[in-house]
Amino acid sequence: MTTIRLTRMGRKKKPFYRIVVTDSRKRRDSGWIESIGYYNPVVEPKVLKVDEDRLDHWLSVGAQMSSKVKKITGK
Repeated sequence: MTTIRLTRMGRKKKPFYRIVVTDSRKRRDSGWIESIGYYNPVVEPKVLKVDEDRLDHWLSVGAQMSSKVKKITGK
C-alpha cells in the first residue's frame, strides 16, 4: 500500500521534513515515489508547503496519509 508520510532531512537538531509518497513497507528515509511538499517546524512561523493537486491525486488512487501528515495538513 502507498503511504503519504514525512521523511527527515536537515542536520542534527535542525530538522525539516519532506512530505513524500512511498511504499508503506519501506523505512522512513529510504526511497520514495514522489515528493509532494515540505514542512519546516524549526523556523517561526512554521513553514508548510504542499502540492494540493498531487496530494488529492494520491488520495484518490488509494494512498493513506500518516497520522502526522493528517495533523499538519488538516485533512
